[in-house]
Amino acid sequence: MRSIDDQGYHFEEWLTPEQIAADVKQVGKQISRDYEGKEPLFVIVLNGAFVFAADLMRALDGLRCEQTFIRVSSYYGMATTGTLEFIVPLQQVVENRDVIIVEDIVDTGLTIHQLKAHLRGLGATSVRVASMLFKPNKLEYDDAKPDYIGHEVSDEFVIGYGLDFDGFNRNLDAIYKVKK
Repeated sequence: MRSIDDQGYHFEEWLTPEQIAADVKQVGKQISRDYEGKEPLFVIVLNGAFVFAADLMRALDGLRCEQTFIRVSSYYGMATTGTLEFIVPLQQVVENRDVIIVEDIVDTGLTIHQLKAHLRGLGATSVRVASMLFKPNKLEYDDAKPDYIGHEVSDEFVIGYGLDFDGFNRNLDAIYKVKK
């Protein structure tokens, strides 16, 4: 088992690259089946979801789709600030479109809750969520539960595969959990 140390914390490998690839493939198959014959718009939440999104796009089976990016922030260090800040707003028209938000992790659901309301307000026909990780025990907004989940995680802080710790560690090929 691989491990790393960063900023005084010890992290141990939790999901290997092979496990991640299997999870992404499964999510890609589900989305491809659900959106067969449609042309969904994937709204990829930067910065964290870019790694998952790139792999997910390649895992889609014959699905014609578009991608766009949005950048929001609600975290500092290991904790949420409780406020969603739009850093790079949506540039794509979503009116009358089926939209799939791609996120790295959903925990409290604040980001997804606010993004779904925002996209519906812009006239999206439907809004679903694909997230690599989901923390069901932390969810505070019922409408924020992802429709497509790579893997569930408990309350531990995780890094790697797009998930960061103060901007670092997104480039790790596995996902690591903090060990106390």
